[in-house]
Formats: sequence, structure tokens, C-alpha cells
Amino acid sequence: MRSGRHNVLAAAVLAALALPLPSAAAPFAYITNQLDDNVAIIDTESGKVVDTVPVKGKPAGVAVAPDGSRVYISAPESGSIAVIDAQTRALVKEAKVSDGALGVAIDRSGKRLFVADWYKAIVTVLDTDSLQPVKTIPVGQSPSGLAVSPDNRWLYVANRLSNSVSKIDLASLNVVGSAGVGAHPFGLALDSEGRRLYTANVESDDVTVVDTASMEIVSTVKVQGRPYAAAFALNDSRLLVTNQNSDSVSVIDTAELKEHGVIEVGGKPEGIGTLADDRHVYVANWFDGTVSVIDAKRLQVVETIRAGEGSRAFGQFIGK
Repeated sequence: MRSGRHNVLAAAVLAALALPLPSAAAPFAYITNQLDDNVAIIDTESGKVVDTVPVKGKPAGVAVAPDGSRVYISAPESGSIAVIDAQTRALVKEAKVSDGALGVAIDRSGKRLFVADWYKAIVTVLDTDSLQPVKTIPVGQSPSGLAVSPDNRWLYVANRLSNSVSKIDLASLNVVGSAGVGAHPFGLALDSEGRRLYTANVESDDVTVVDTASMEIVSTVKVQGRPYAAAFALNDSRLLVTNQNSDSVSVIDTAELKEHGVIEVGGKPEGIGTLADDRHVYVANWFDGTVSVIDAKRLQVVETIRAGEGSRAFGQFIGK
């Protein structure tokens, strides 16, 4: 027979096991508000803006470091890159890059930042610690969206006025391939295996599907008015595409490569990103200054969050 002391200890252990485990902190969304010259930080668990960080120069592009520690913002009007410390929620560094700085992306190591220069037809490679340029890479006209492959071997660049995508080898930092796509590609989405690249083509109202190994076109999917950017959900089975002129998001079935549905969101949707649950998708609406939260399984908006004026959030804006 166990002693009373042992019984008390056993009861305490059972009570502790019955308590819910602490959940991991929800990721944050960093929404660039161009007309407010700031970045709104949204706690995705509460669905509320918990802070705003002033960033001059009409902030547009976003890239969150792989470890979530820093957020890199492009400011096209000032031609600079601003760095936000995710923990202190403060601007800690700024560096002049070029007058056309727009699309930004960071490699999987977190050591290199890529900046698409709209005017000079180049991608500038920066060291993330110093923000000093490592190299400039010539690409097509008006480069915009950027996407880094999951294995950190390739960088893809949407060249809007060249109607093409460039493929850059990240070992040599040279262009090694290209593909002609629809009219005026802007946003890019790369699947989780890095096998297929999807371009949102603003002027042809469609999405081009590119085989990344061969850089050949697999298919073209018609969507709604002026598709801008795209993001995957539900284990890559759905691609959600923002349509600026239709105030909507097209849902593409990636197996059938057809538009599966259309979801109404706020005015002039632009940036789009998927939360870690792979189900809820954030859409930044420029005209409304809001973020629409879409449930990709139910295909409907489940929440609307006020973010600021001119919400754009172009790039990978979901952090940790």
C-alpha cells in the first residue's frame, strides 16, 4: 500500500498532465501601408493590429527572415530598404539601394536579400547583416515579384515589361534560363517542392504555369481582372490569386489547373499570404486599407481587419 505522500505526488502529476500545454505564439503579419508610410503588425491569433512601425518612402515589398527575427521592407519612393526588428518592433536599419526598389525576397539561409529594381532591370543581392551590395544581376525589363526555391538553389524573377521569368543560379548568381509567360507578370508563387512556378499576369488576366526544370510552359489558367499575386493553401492543392480590378480572389485547382471558384474580398486586393495552418489566407486590400482573411477550405472570407491606408504587402509578409 502506497503512503499518503506518494498518493499526493501521483495526484499532482495527474493534475499537471491534465493541464493544456502552452501553445506556440501565433505568427505575425507585416502589412505595408503605402499611403500611411508605415507597416502594420497583425497578431494572426487575435486578428488585431498590435503595433505600427513608421517607414518612409511608400513601403511596398516585404520579406521576413527565415527565423522571423527581422523584416525587410522596400520603399520605392526613397529607393531604400528598411529593416524592422521583429522583437522590439522598431526600425533598426535603413540602406539606400536604388530608385526602383520594389520586390524583395530573402534566401533560405537568411544571409542574402534580393531586391528587384523596376527601372534598371536588375536584381541587387545584399548581405543581410551589412545591407551592402554583393552583386547586381541583369534580368528583364521592370522586374517585380521574386521567389526562392525550397532547396535554396534558384531565384525566379517576374519581368513585367518583358513578359518573362528569369531563373537565377544562386551559387553563381547568374541567369541560367528564362520563360516567356503571359502579359505583364507581377507576383510569383512557387510550390513547396519547387517544381512548378505560377505567374500572375496583370494584363492578360491569367496565370502561367511553368515547369521549373525545363522552364517550359505547362498551362495557362484564365482568372479575373488584373491578377496581381498568388499563394498556395491546403497542401498546394489550391492556388489563391488576387484580382485587382475584380475585387476578388480566384481559387485555382492545381491538379486540374482550372479556376475552382471566386471569392469576393476588399477593394483592389494585392498582396496575399498563407498562415502556418495552411488554411487561412491573408489578403491586403489597397482601396479599403483592410486585410481579408479567407478560409481556403470553406472558400469564404471569415474576418476583415483594418490595417491602414494603401495596404499592399507585396511579398512574403507572414512571419513567426
